[in-house]
Amino acid sequence: MQGRCAWLMGLCLGWGMALTPVAAQAAPAGDPGLRETLYQLDRQLFDAFNQCASPTELDKHAAYFDPAVEFYHDTGGVTWSREAMIANTQRYACGRYTRQLVEASFEVSPVKDFGAITSGVHRFCQVATQDCAGEARFLMVWRLQHGQWRVTRVLSFGHRAVQ
Repeated sequence: MQGRCAWLMGLCLGWGMALTPVAAQAAPAGDPGLRETLYQLDRQLFDAFNQCASPTELDKHAAYFDPAVEFYHDTGGVTWSREAMIANTQRYACGRYTRQLVEASFEVSPVKDFGAITSGVHRFCQVATQDCAGEARFLMVWRLQHGQWRVTRVLSFGHRAVQ
């Protein structure tokens, strides 16, 4: 059961599919406001995730991901499409887990002529008990294309109990 819980917690980090574009909220990578832009996108993505038991919120969460998003999870394996990711999110995470960013860990690195990479640590909390016992590192590759930010790659790794 513990292995499955870790896998489920990893789902919380960003499985979803894009149904509608997400408008860019700042200038391209290299802009001094890039960190704030990506911080706000992360916040919006996971605010919707944390309420994904609602189909509207699940769709909103899904809108942040590229159709061909790849999700690499150290204990759960690889998912190769947003369709599979959103199905797993709905099946294993929505209404069961929420995600909390460890604020001080959040980092943004621009990627020339592409977008940015965000990374950090986040915790997963059981909805029923509000117990936030699991955490993991994450890395998300964001692409800015035609004025829209979307996640193209997600890595979720180092799953462990909160120390």
